[in-house]
Amino acid sequence: MQRFERDGLVFDVRDGGPPDGEPVVLLHGWPQDSSAYDRMAPVLHGAGLRTLAPDQRGYSPGARPRGRSAYRVREVADDVLALLDAAGLGSAHVVGHDWGAVVGWALGAWHPERVRTLTALSVPHPAAMSRAVLTSAQGLRSAYVAAFQAPVLPERLLLAGNGRALRQLLLSSGLPADAAEHYVARMREPGALSSALAWYRALPFGARDRVGTVTVPTLHVWSTGDVALGRAATEATRDHVSGPYRLEVLEGVPHWIPEVAAERTAELVVAHTRTAV
Repeated sequence: MQRFERDGLVFDVRDGGPPDGEPVVLLHGWPQDSSAYDRMAPVLHGAGLRTLAPDQRGYSPGARPRGRSAYRVREVADDVLALLDAAGLGSAHVVGHDWGAVVGWALGAWHPERVRTLTALSVPHPAAMSRAVLTSAQGLRSAYVAAFQAPVLPERLLLAGNGRALRQLLLSSGLPADAAEHYVARMREPGALSSALAWYRALPFGARDRVGTVTVPTLHVWSTGDVALGRAATEATRDHVSGPYRLEVLEGVPHWIPEVAAERTAELVVAHTRTAV
């Protein structure tokens, strides 16, 4: 597959590994694209897994609808179901990082029959996150989310000087320079950053998209060097998973787990996929 469609939107997708391998959907976050998994994919392929890595809604040039409500979690989760349908797959293993993890949590709660296993990188269960924002230092860590709600200004600030502020933000949080340059270039495409920020701006619609208990086998990978996500929500996540659950902590690794700890993370994913009955 190179692309799939849903409701007139066209999504780019990277399809790699053995065509008859166990399918693994790889979901990126902000402001990444499917290349976030370039370092992990070869390990997954070597283990006999097929990977499907889409450029998600707002990131694929052909899938940048207008309006905040178009970026609700319910919509982006349905995009993944459309990918599975287009690939002729009843279910797949799901790996998500950052916002991709949020989509993974939603799929595991709303559509467990389509998710063989879930691996959530960095971001905890949304309910655990919401509580931690109110009861721990996570509220301070998440202050940028409120800043992203402002119209127009975030785009102007982050993209000024050929994306100087966005580049510095990514580099200072531990992202390798080559990945930072690539993501900045993608965000400078017409309408790209506004569409990517629309995921944050759709948060006020979240009451309609509550993510409940996840029943599928779940691996949560969190890293102690993550400046955006603290331990409180991570520790509370197990309360929102009724299926088999494991937490893996990567010491000293920054937020960008797929790029920085690719081999170790891929090994964890391979082992986790083999736990599925």
